[in-house]
Amino acid sequence: MRKILIPTDFSENATNAIKYALELFKYEVSEFYVMHAYQDDIYAKDDSITRKNLDNITTLVSNESSKKLKDTLKIINELSPNPRHTYNIISANNLLLDEADTIVDEQNIDIIVMGTKGKTNDKKITFGSHTLQVLKYVQCPVLAIPENYKYTQPKYILFPTDYMIPYKRRELKLLCEMVSPYRAVIDMLYISKSDKLSLRQEDNMAFIEGHLCKNKLNFNIENSKHIINTIYKYIKEKSIDMLVMVNTRHSFLENILFQSTVDELSLHLDIPFLGLQNIKRY
Repeated sequence: MRKILIPTDFSENATNAIKYALELFKYEVSEFYVMHAYQDDIYAKDDSITRKNLDNITTLVSNESSKKLKDTLKIINELSPNPRHTYNIISANNLLLDEADTIVDEQNIDIIVMGTKGKTNDKKITFGSHTLQVLKYVQCPVLAIPENYKYTQPKYILFPTDYMIPYKRRELKLLCEMVSPYRAVIDMLYISKSDKLSLRQEDNMAFIEGHLCKNKLNFNIENSKHIINTIYKYIKEKSIDMLVMVNTRHSFLENILFQSTVDELSLHLDIPFLGLQNIKRY
């Protein structure tokens, strides 16, 4: 059974991410956890909150969170009365990042699906701070859905890599099973000034090929030093439906995520982005 966590702030972007997840996993037996972490909402009431009324405000925010989650669950059941799917709602007096981490660990979540922006949209930022925090720090694959993105079957996938990462079976299996119902083509893209691979890179390439065997794979090399620009160009020229990258030490994605210009990658990214994690999970 696929286990999917969807954080929500009840914004249009969060609802859009839910709709995408329901469609993407419609062929899989799946258990969804729709979660709202409301601690920030409590302390956001700076103009009215005091030590004396903190408990009352917490109760009000908690009740509102629970009500909106129940309303969201009703919408989900109307949108997707799928017998393969079951749903859970979680309202938590916690920070989003901490609650996501807890649920991933306790429920052995396979993937987090979330919108790239929420109630505090900044037109200059595509991912948004919450999505970036989850991508960086939660030990689970994260699928980020852009604002206003309309569901399209993921038939053409771009997976940039330098083949230096010892990939994890669970992560590759997730990608394989997620897109194989759509007969997806996965383009593995090595961006380098050299087309010669080391023995380690060749072994890692063979490992990928063995674990994405349900999908058609293309192994391509782009002669370039400019990773981000090359990815943008490839997405546009090949009409890519989803971008996949692995987050690990010294990876393409880590270099991008931890730059001060962290949103450079995402500024013009208008397709779903799957960030895999290079970790062992059981």
